[in-house]
Amino acid sequence: MGKYIVKRIAYMFVVLVILSFIMFMIYSLVPSNRAYTDAMADLQAIKGSYTAEQQQERFEELYLQYQRRYGTDVENRVIRYLRWVGLYPLYDGSYNGLLQGNMGYSYQYQRPVLDVVSDPMKVTIRINIFATILALGITIPLGIHCAVKRGSRMDQAMQVGTIIGYSLPTFLISILFIWVFCSKLGWLPPSGMKTPGTNYTGWQYWKDSIYYMTLPLIVMTFCSLGGMTRYVRASMIEALSMDCIKTARAKGLREKVVIYSHAWRNALIPVVTLVVGWFLGIFSGSLVVERMFAINGMGKLMIDSLQTSDYDVVLLMQMFYVGMSLLGNLLIDIIYGLVDPRVRVSK
Repeated sequence: MGKYIVKRIAYMFVVLVILSFIMFMIYSLVPSNRAYTDAMADLQAIKGSYTAEQQQERFEELYLQYQRRYGTDVENRVIRYLRWVGLYPLYDGSYNGLLQGNMGYSYQYQRPVLDVVSDPMKVTIRINIFATILALGITIPLGIHCAVKRGSRMDQAMQVGTIIGYSLPTFLISILFIWVFCSKLGWLPPSGMKTPGTNYTGWQYWKDSIYYMTLPLIVMTFCSLGGMTRYVRASMIEALSMDCIKTARAKGLREKVVIYSHAWRNALIPVVTLVVGWFLGIFSGSLVVERMFAINGMGKLMIDSLQTSDYDVVLLMQMFYVGMSLLGNLLIDIIYGLVDPRVRVSK
């Protein structure tokens, strides 16, 4: 297992390098020149004190200065990529890339990218981890019950409900819940992250934050119920039809032992992939929900950065998502071995 993990980590590193190169090349093809924009803005501020020829000379100086700062003073995109990573020196011989801790600078927020991403990341993790735990706490027992009571009225009702919930788009469910809980009942706020004009701390801050996050949590949990419930139900039905389950019942084992100790463990194999994927999705954010409820999370930051061509932020976020996806695949394979000894790697 140890050799296997080392091989997978080496493989993950190669894939990460290849994908980072592809993403950098794609964004470098976008018709956006930050050095030109900044040089022109500086020139406009001092335009009145220079003649036309002096303005042109000054613009060329400023343009070269900004190109050197951003590492775009060469046309070769491979060299630009190596500078971005931190493997090729800048014009003055210094190295200032990802490997040196320079994760980029946000053109829109005028701050380092790590400072821009940190707060939305906390918000996204907080709301998604609660939604994921709630959804798993509901769907797994519900899916198991529907599989054990297959064909009952409750199972048929859940099948209809999960199909409807799975088919409806997230934005439509958000609008419906806003109409019910905000417009009709008046129980919850329709958007935002805190009460306007307040600066609560401690317990009061958490109480106010939970009040505003309740409706997005309900929407995210509701949207997750359909797919996961049906997935657990199908996996459990297949596990209950196995010969080992029939043998366990023939030996006189209690039904709870048969279901939760034997059937559920066999049903975990396909479910693990979806569950681990859900937990990894905690970091990526929920684009629709965050936009609908004005939540300043990772999804909203990604859309805003794309709209304003803030590509340093976009590149770092996507590199992070790629790394999390590769790590998730490794965790899934390791968990497979823990759940089912038949798929353990010994070489």
